[in-house]
Amino acid sequence: MSVSERYRNAWEGFWGATSEAPGEAIWDSDPLLTDDPCLELLAPHAEATLPVVDVGCGNGTRTRWLAGRFPRAVGVDLSRAAVDLARRADPKGLAVYEQLDVVDAAAVSGLRERLGGDSNVHMRGVLHQCDPQDRAPVVAAVAQMAGTRGRALVVELTRAAGAYLRHLTQTPTGPPPKLRRVLEHDLRPADAPDGEAPQLLRAAGLQILAEGETALVMTEHRPDGTRIDLPGHWFLAGRA
Repeated sequence: MSVSERYRNAWEGFWGATSEAPGEAIWDSDPLLTDDPCLELLAPHAEATLPVVDVGCGNGTRTRWLAGRFPRAVGVDLSRAAVDLARRADPKGLAVYEQLDVVDAAAVSGLRERLGGDSNVHMRGVLHQCDPQDRAPVVAAVAQMAGTRGRALVVELTRAAGAYLRHLTQTPTGPPPKLRRVLEHDLRPADAPDGEAPQLLRAAGLQILAEGETALVMTEHRPDGTRIDLPGHWFLAGRA
């Protein structure tokens, strides 16, 4: 099984048109300047000796942050262009980056074998962009990578975020430039229904150990200069 060609081409096109400038992607905020829950949640609750896999790593901003807190960090992304950006942005080799379709169970098994078994997993803002038929396989991949010892932090936009983004597209000036780029590449922000993520985590055999509300800080601003923060929900999951 693999993702659709539409989805693959959308992401390849987006990252292929993205420069190496930090923050060019609307979600590429600096973890040190935001209240991203990975700062406070994953490391304290995860087994520190395990590696961490950053699913949907994009240009690797958060992968590099996680690399300072785990013995090994691997960023994986569907897009070859994204992986190339991540490698160029990491000349010191703090992390490893691989092109990986996490809907491909055999490819995920291969990654798990290369990492020597269980891993911690970080996944921020991936499910809400996935085609509906791919969401369950993506979460199954998270559970497979986590195994019995790993912990997974899954952070997702809520439908309220989608409503807010639609509002931004309807202003007299149209969507802000970074949001316009997302829409022009046929990406679909906040497209998953609320409540789907915890259902999928449980269906994949994971227990939700903690959860809460958060704001995903963006690198874009409204016309009045107000920074765009999008409502989200985080889930810390693992096997009991």
